[in-house]
Amino acid sequence: MIRKLPSSDPSVKELLPFAKLGGIETVFDRYEAQQPQCGFGSRGLCCRICWKGPCRIDPSSKGAKYGVCGADQDTIVARQLSRMMAAGAAAHAEHGRKIALALFGVADGKLPDYRIRDEAKLFKIAKKLSVPTDDRSVVDVARVVAQVTLEDFQNQDQDKSCSWLKATLPARRMKRLGDLGVLPHNIDAVITQTMARTTVGSDAESTNVILGGFCAALAGFDSMALATELADAIFGTPYPTITAANLGVIKPTAVNVAVNGHNPLLSEVICDVAREMNQQAIDVGATDGINVVGICCTGSEVMIRQGIPLAANYLSQEMAIITGALDAMILDVQCIMPSLPRIAACFHTQVITTMDENKISGARHVSFHEERAVETAREILGLAIAAYTHRDPKAVHIPGHKQTAIVGFSAEAILGALSRIDANDPLKPLLDHIVSGNIQGIALFAGCNSTQQEQDASFQCIAKKLARENVLLLATGCGAGAFAKHGLMTSEATEKYAGDGLKSVLTAIGKAAGLNTPLPLVLHMGACVDNSRAVVIATALAERLGVDLNDLPIVCCSPESMSEKSIAIAAWSVAIGLPTHLGTIPQVRGSAKVVRLLTEDVKDLFGGYFLVEPKPEVAADKLIAILKEKRDGLGI
Repeated sequence: MIRKLPSSDPSVKELLPFAKLGGIETVFDRYEAQQPQCGFGSRGLCCRICWKGPCRIDPSSKGAKYGVCGADQDTIVARQLSRMMAAGAAAHAEHGRKIALALFGVADGKLPDYRIRDEAKLFKIAKKLSVPTDDRSVVDVARVVAQVTLEDFQNQDQDKSCSWLKATLPARRMKRLGDLGVLPHNIDAVITQTMARTTVGSDAESTNVILGGFCAALAGFDSMALATELADAIFGTPYPTITAANLGVIKPTAVNVAVNGHNPLLSEVICDVAREMNQQAIDVGATDGINVVGICCTGSEVMIRQGIPLAANYLSQEMAIITGALDAMILDVQCIMPSLPRIAACFHTQVITTMDENKISGARHVSFHEERAVETAREILGLAIAAYTHRDPKAVHIPGHKQTAIVGFSAEAILGALSRIDANDPLKPLLDHIVSGNIQGIALFAGCNSTQQEQDASFQCIAKKLARENVLLLATGCGAGAFAKHGLMTSEATEKYAGDGLKSVLTAIGKAAGLNTPLPLVLHMGACVDNSRAVVIATALAERLGVDLNDLPIVCCSPESMSEKSIAIAAWSVAIGLPTHLGTIPQVRGSAKVVRLLTEDVKDLFGGYFLVEPKPEVAADKLIAILKEKRDGLGI
C-alpha cells in the first residue's frame, strides 16, 4: 500500500494512480514492500565483509556482542561507514578521471568532437595550479593542466598532497588536515587504502577507521573540484539562464529524450546533435522536433550550461517513463534505477545504457566512447525518433506541472554579479551584507532524494524558514532539482519567502546584473559534483577575512541523504569545517562511540560536525542557531 504522502511533487501524485492502475511497480511500492526494514542493518550492526558471517550485534546487549572474528559494534559500524565514504569517493573519482582524460584527449587532438569552449576558464585553472601560460597555446596549456590533474591520481609521494585540494582550500585548512594526517596524496591510493584497512583482520580501532574514511572522502572532494572546473573549460562555465522544471516539460508533440545520470561527456553532445537532427523528428510527425529533458545530475549539468529543462530528480525518474510520452531515456552513470527497463517494457520507451561498465538487464546498450561521440549521439537519437513512431497516444498522460527556474550560478557568475556593484572588490558587497546582518549566513543544500522522507518536502520547509531569517541559499544535485520543480528558483519566490534583508540584497544584485528583478530565492550551482563551486566562494571569504572555513557562518544541509556519494560529500563537508545537517538517520546508531565521534568529537578535530535531525522545522531552527553562533564568534 502506497503511503499517503510519499512525495510532495504534484507530478508524482498525479501519476501514481496511473501506475497503480497499470500494475506498474514504482520506487514507492518497493519501499513499502521492504517494511519493516532490518533493525540490525539500520543501526550498522550487520557485518558481511567475510564469509564467516554474516554477523550481527544485538543492540539490546542480550545477544551476541562480537562478530565471529571478534570485532565489536564500534569496529563493525566504523568499517561499514568508512567503506561507504570510500565507495562514494570512488564514484566521484571515476567522474573526475573521465573529464581529465577527455581534456588530455582534446589537447592531443584525439577527440575531435570536443573542444575548449571557455579558454578564459582554462587559463584561470592553469593559474590556480601554478601552470605557466606565457607564450603557450590553448592546447599546450590544456595538456599541462590535464597532466597536473592526472598526477592527483598517480602521485606516490605521500608527503605531497593532491594539487586540486591545495588549489581549492584555504592554507589554514590544509595545515589542519595535514596535522590530522587525513590529506590525500593520491585519489586512487587512499580509496584503495580505505578498502584495504577495513578488510577482515585489519584496522579495528573505530576512530582510526573513520579517519581513514574522511581521508577517502577528501579524495572525493579533490575529484569533484577538478571535474567541475575542467568540465567548465570543455563545455563552458555556467551563467544565469531561464529554463523550466518538472514533468510538464515533456511535450506531447515532440520526440522526448531524457538524459539521466551524472557525467556530461555524452549528454552535452546529445544536446548539440539533437538540434542538428531536429528536422528528422519533424519528418516523422513530431511537430516540435526533438525535446531533450534532464533527469538527476546529468540533467542539472545540461540545465545550467544549455538551459535544458529538468524533468525529474532521483525519486521521480520512473515517472518520466510513466507519462507514456518519453521516447528514449539515455543513461550514463550513477543514481540510475535498475527498474527503468521493466517500466519501459509497459510503454514504447527505449532505455539505452551507454557506459560499458554500467549496463542494466533489459536495456538496450549502445557503447559510448569519446572518440566517436557525435556518431554515437546520432545513433541513439535515431533510436528515439524510431521509438516515437510506436508511441500509443492513449497511454500518454503528461502532468501539467512545470515551474520556471533561473539557474546557472557558478562561482564566476556569482562573483560577476557582485562585480557589477563593486568592480574592484567583488567580495566586499557580500561581506558588507553579512556583517550588517542583511545576510545572516549561507546554507548549501545538497544530497539526494530518499524514500525515508517525503520527497522534496524537507528541502522546501528548511529553505523557506532559512530564507525568512535572511540566509543566502545555494543548492546542487537532486536538492537543486527539488527547488527547481517547486518554483523556488524564481524572483517571485524571493519576493514571497525572503526576509527583508535577504530580499534587498538579491534585488540589488539582480538589478545591478541587468535582470531588473531579484535573483532567485535559491541559487542553482549545478550537479552534486559541483558542490566544489560553493567551497570556492567559501574559501575566498575565509582568505579575505584571515580565518578558517569553520569560522564562517556557513552550513550544509542534506535533508534526504541516500547514496554513498552523498555520504562522502557530507564527510568532506565536515572535514573542511562545515556543520552538516543530515535529515536521514545514518546507519551508525549501533555504536554510541561512533555517534559521539561524528556529532561531537569531530568538532574538536575538524571544526565541522554532523547534525542529525529528521524533522525539518527543528533542523531549520538548529541551523539558524549555528549561524548565530558563528556570527558571534566573528563578533558580528
